[in-house]
Amino acid sequence: MGRLLVQRFSLALVVLALVSLIVFVMVELLPGDAATAYLGRNATPEGLARVRVTLGLDRPAPERFLTWTGGLLRGDLGISLARQEPINGFLWMRLRNSLLLGIIAALVGFPLAIGLGIVAGLTRDRLPDLLLSTISLIGMSLPEFVTATLLIYFFSIKLRLFPAVTLVNPDAPLSELLPNIVLPTLTLIIVLTAYILRVVRTSIIEVIRSDYIRTARSKGLASLWVILRHALPNALLPTLTIAALTIAWLIGGLFVIESVFNYPGIGTLLLTAIHDRDLPLVQSIAVVMALIYVVANLGADLLTLMLNPRLRSPRTVG
Repeated sequence: MGRLLVQRFSLALVVLALVSLIVFVMVELLPGDAATAYLGRNATPEGLARVRVTLGLDRPAPERFLTWTGGLLRGDLGISLARQEPINGFLWMRLRNSLLLGIIAALVGFPLAIGLGIVAGLTRDRLPDLLLSTISLIGMSLPEFVTATLLIYFFSIKLRLFPAVTLVNPDAPLSELLPNIVLPTLTLIIVLTAYILRVVRTSIIEVIRSDYIRTARSKGLASLWVILRHALPNALLPTLTIAALTIAWLIGGLFVIESVFNYPGIGTLLLTAIHDRDLPLVQSIAVVMALIYVVANLGADLLTLMLNPRLRSPRTVG
């Protein structure tokens, strides 16, 4: 177990370093820079040169990259080129807003998907399975912005129950933010549930057809006990890995959903940073997202090891 943890943490550090480097290179290749975005139409050669010196853009790219990574190791994300203020001061508030969406969607979506997936798997090719499978396919097929637009049409325009867009400030208290998260969270839940439901359904069907389930039933054990005690734990193991990958989708899907609802989260902040060529902010957001993804995968691996002791053998781990 200890060796596995060291391997995973080492891999996480490599992933974070590569993400930072790749993002740096990609932003450097974009036309223009933060000075051009900062001055806009008022840009002149003299003004651009002066602003580039002020923002530190006159230094070589490798030097700027090493300076930023050195600050990152100290917990300092640097200064936003466009805002000219410490990134630590506003990034975490945006992350709070996005995590609020993701956590609520996960707390509702995962149990819902597991329950519906079990029902679909146990009623294979019957009416409940056909209905749930059809609904999940529709949820998986529709892009996030289409689902979000449909929810806005029905719940905001027709029924006038929830606001269509978020108009509160990013640092607003949760009491003001909560009424605005219903539709974005519901969008995430719909797509998340559709994906996980299909995985659980497939796992349940495969486990039920296995030999040890047939043996348990031949011994006269109650069907409900066989499902809960033997089938369900083994069927959920593959779901843990998919759940971790779904968290990565949640992070990526937030960009689209936050843009549709004008939600003040980390997704809209990243889009603004890319538009402003704000390299330190883009890098900071990319590293934070990569860190969340790595932690989610590490958590899924550890939970899988806890539920499946056979994977903890030295031969399996090594």
